[in-house]
Amino acid sequence: MRKLRIHLAIVALAGLLTPFSSVFAQKIFKDWPMGTEPAAIGLFVANHYVSGPFYNFGNPGQPQSITYPEVCTWYGALQFAEASGNKELAQKLALRYEPLLAQSQSLVPKADHVDHSVFGAVPLELYLQTNQSKYLEAGKAFADQQWQLPDNPQANQQEYQSKGLSWQTRMWIDDMYMITLLQVEAFRATGNKEYLDRAAREMVVYLDGMQQPDGLFFHAPDAKFLWGRGNGWVAAGMTELLSVLPSGHADRAKILDSYKKMMAGLKKLQDKNYMWHQLLDDPTSFAETSCTGMFTYAIIVGVKKGWLDEKEYGLIAKNAWTTLVKYINETGDVKDVCEGTNKKNDQQYYLNRNRVTGDLHGQAPVLWAAAALLAN
Repeated sequence: MRKLRIHLAIVALAGLLTPFSSVFAQKIFKDWPMGTEPAAIGLFVANHYVSGPFYNFGNPGQPQSITYPEVCTWYGALQFAEASGNKELAQKLALRYEPLLAQSQSLVPKADHVDHSVFGAVPLELYLQTNQSKYLEAGKAFADQQWQLPDNPQANQQEYQSKGLSWQTRMWIDDMYMITLLQVEAFRATGNKEYLDRAAREMVVYLDGMQQPDGLFFHAPDAKFLWGRGNGWVAAGMTELLSVLPSGHADRAKILDSYKKMMAGLKKLQDKNYMWHQLLDDPTSFAETSCTGMFTYAIIVGVKKGWLDEKEYGLIAKNAWTTLVKYINETGDVKDVCEGTNKKNDQQYYLNRNRVTGDLHGQAPVLWAAAALLAN
């Protein structure tokens, strides 16, 4: 009965959608089974997100500042609104920012850490969609400060800066999305190639230092475990960067080769139910939705842009999407999401992470994937 109610809700939303005119180049991403249509699923999840309060990692009350899972979901919802041509949703997502300009300005994070700085991607995307300068100024400040040493910098921060990297570099694979997204969005908003060069330079250093022979990534040099969502951040970060990196850019070939190598590694580890797991190389660990969503997004974009062969990868992405949406409950929350996770040199630490429902780490990649499926 519960699955029937979810299905009926999605079908009802599909009936409200404006007819979609874009034509997919890939046949594999047409003819979706009823109840899995990307336009309907994306709207269902986006409406649920935009109607809720600011995210506080599942804790009661308002967060001290906007969290990075909120940023990633907000960005995904904006991408979905644009791809689907939904102006009403786009307006709601812009209105969500208004309190941060006035009474709730204290919720704007300080640009003092990679997880805080990524906030700048939201105003930059709002600028791209509205052309309002107030958003550009706010977002650009975060992108610039990511490369400007703070007062009294630590020795390692100075060392990274001397190499042309962000002082917020940690050599955690999570950073390969957080730093990349902010700098890529700053490039999209300004056209200033410096932001693109920063993102590419940072990405290459991480790829050279952290990609394993099988194409995958340990969480950190001192946490040698193939954590699912960590690898998802990498896959999504390379996808964002490759989407804007010109063919003639000095670092493009390296990054594209690393992306393809990673996708080949992931292909081997998708389980018989078309999911990926909390620890990618441990099939006894639980099937985890946030990494599955992130990999699905990365493969969809790769197939649509011709980086990956459609015959080899198209069905991998389609099967992953149609399985992933079964984890969305009747309220629009994604189930079986790994809770927020630090790094630790202990395999059992990753295996013991709680599976939660409604965590925005899981909501965000569903929106990224839905937007990618709808995008031209």
